[in-house]
Amino acid sequence: MTAATAVSAADSPSDQAIRIEPVRGARALRQFIRLPARIYRGHGGYVAPLELERQDALRQDRNPFFQHASGEYWLAYRGGRAVGRISAQIDRLSLERHGGNVGHFGNIDAEDDPEIFRALLNKAADWLKAQGMRQMLGPFSLSINEEMGVLVDGFDSLPIMFMPYHPPYVGRHLSALGLAKAKDVVAYDLRVPPEAPPPLEHFASRLAKADRIRIRPVDMKRYGEELNTLIDIFNDAWSENWKFIPFTKAEAAHLSKGLRPLINADLFWVAELDGVPICMALCLPNLCEAVAGLDGKLLPFGWAKLLWRLKVKGVKTARVPLMGLRRRYHGTAAGSVVLYSVFEALRGGMRRCGIDRVELSWILEDNDALRRVLENLGARVYKTYRMYEKEIP
Repeated sequence: MTAATAVSAADSPSDQAIRIEPVRGARALRQFIRLPARIYRGHGGYVAPLELERQDALRQDRNPFFQHASGEYWLAYRGGRAVGRISAQIDRLSLERHGGNVGHFGNIDAEDDPEIFRALLNKAADWLKAQGMRQMLGPFSLSINEEMGVLVDGFDSLPIMFMPYHPPYVGRHLSALGLAKAKDVVAYDLRVPPEAPPPLEHFASRLAKADRIRIRPVDMKRYGEELNTLIDIFNDAWSENWKFIPFTKAEAAHLSKGLRPLINADLFWVAELDGVPICMALCLPNLCEAVAGLDGKLLPFGWAKLLWRLKVKGVKTARVPLMGLRRRYHGTAAGSVVLYSVFEALRGGMRRCGIDRVELSWILEDNDALRRVLENLGARVYKTYRMYEKEIP
């Protein structure tokens, strides 16, 4: 790895060259994490994430993703000022599962200047090529099971936890640099109704006659075991989806520990058939609503504000990031009863928790079966995220 790469900026509004430097050490990582907040501050669809959470995700000695992956981060500088960032990573599980020589890029954020994007993408491509990759796909920040995609529609929509934000120019610059659409994923917005909508009433009546099916809240006394069940169902339910990578045991344990403070039994439901869990749905309070105005920092008084907003004031918005029905029940009558019944249990739990608006994300653009279910419940697409790909010359 060279210390820096200089790129001509003759067409740039500045006469200073762009430098691309690898992120080395805690200070550079903090700068990498804080860059989007400086660039996007004041944008209606953006709330700075907690820096502690981002450090936990990006430090390679903490995130178990790096037990099966390698990666590098870079910052772009003009003069002494950071103006952009990017990561590149190679996921060995993805290569084993999907084949090909496809590397990933992610964490792409920069000021509105095509030369910055060109320099960043060239650096990521050069690194991937040196590792034997022949195609780049992304953004993944860092894994498909974390944040993914560039926001291409819904720029002023509600900021939601663990969902990336980008202004309109990011997608335009990527397209202009020859990256093509690989896949879109969408986010649904649902106003939580006070009463069960007709589809849920219909399936609730069928559930009452199905004594083999039980819908229950998570047992918090068995939290670790319950979350393992959720991950097991998720890995099975999504196993044939585009670019799917299962959670490893280490990743499941890391996720379990990280989510524990946010879990509410009213927002985590499991369906059992003959005593065997076959469906689950997890809803989390929208951390973006709780951390708004903290600028990503918990000191000196951010902890108090966060706890008060989460535990006392409460939040009105939430996200369903994990849900699934075991594949053997897809397209079956029992599967339909279970899936709609879990949604009804979740709807009731959200109402009891004071949540009146929920995002269901992300959903593949061609997942017609799940999209029909969500639209039957009154949900509407309000954000679109795009994955891009390009051959590495």
